Parts: sequence; structure tokens; C-alpha cells
Amino acid sequence: MVGERKKLLLRLDPVVYDALARWAGDELRSTNAQIEFLLRRALTDAGRAPHGAGPMRRRGRPRSQQDPAPDGSVDPDAEPSEPGARESAAENDGIGAPDAVSDG
Repeated sequence: MVGERKKLLLRLDPVVYDALARWAGDELRSTNAQIEFLLRRALTDAGRAPHGAGPMRRRGRPRSQQDPAPDGSVDPDAEPSEPGARESAAENDGIGAPDAVSDG
């Protein structure tokens, strides 16, 4: 399957893990993504970067499939949502609804 990620058990000194976790947080990455980033950089620096490796995942929290990309484009692989789903969610959040006025 394309896109399947390899699972790996990694044992680290707790102090090293804590330092990696703090660094990852500073760069808005998960600890796992930070480790992958550092391994890819080390492979590139050593001239051993694999030619068939896919790109790194984007930093930060993954977008939901209904959210547009920052440039406004739509993900062609995203499944279409039910008609009206966004509108009803917006109504439930009070977005776009007039403010309630109380007579005191």
C-alpha cells in the first residue's frame, strides 16, 4: 500500500527523549516527526539520502479533509462531505447568526 508508514520501536535515554520532545514542540512537530526530520537530514548530510523516499509530512496539526489548503485549493483526494454539513456546523457554533438581544 502506498503511503504506509514503517513502525519502529526505539529506546531512548529519557533525558534525550525530553530534549527531542521540547525541540519538536518548538518547531510545531510531533516527537516522531522531529526524529524523522533529523534522520532525513543526517542521511542527506552523509550522502545517503534514499532516492525513492516520499516528502516529509507538513508541520503542525494535519488539516481535516474538508478544510481548504492555505492557498485556497481543495484536496483532490478528499472525500466530499454531505451537502449542508458545513452550514449546520456553522449554525451550531453560532457563526453567522445574529447576536441574541436580551430585554434585560
